[in-house]
Amino acid sequence: MNKLVQQWLIGLVLLMSGQCFAGGGEDMTAVIHYDLNPKYVGLLEAELLHKKGDVYFFDVNTLEIWAEGFIPGAVFFNVRNWRELLPKNKDAEMVFYCANRLCTASVMAAREVMKLGYTQVMQMPEGIYGWRMSGRTHETP
Repeated sequence: MNKLVQQWLIGLVLLMSGQCFAGGGEDMTAVIHYDLNPKYVGLLEAELLHKKGDVYFFDVNTLEIWAEGFIPGAVFFNVRNWRELLPKNKDAEMVFYCANRLCTASVMAAREVMKLGYTQVMQMPEGIYGWRMSGRTHETP
């Protein structure tokens, strides 16, 4: 029994030794670093911004998800000429959203817009699914 435990421990050490050198001696850094990050807004803050009326909402979902419902007045943003949809005012408040927290399209779109010099760019991680599940109003095409 003692020999079995000893062999098991040796096997475990050998198995784990590869994990210890996984970095190859180099500094471990994130693969992607973003200098531009939009402000994240929750559902309540997004709803208040929507009621304010002078805030642009951009839906970055696929056409199929957009057809299921979108925030009233939101502009479908998943198009080739998306730059033409942006307001002229670079300080205009804008909220980008997609399906839910697992979707990264809205944060990627928000970063692209920030690269163009827009300053008041926000992203709503809960997306349209969170918006609809919380009972907030939505419309369909």
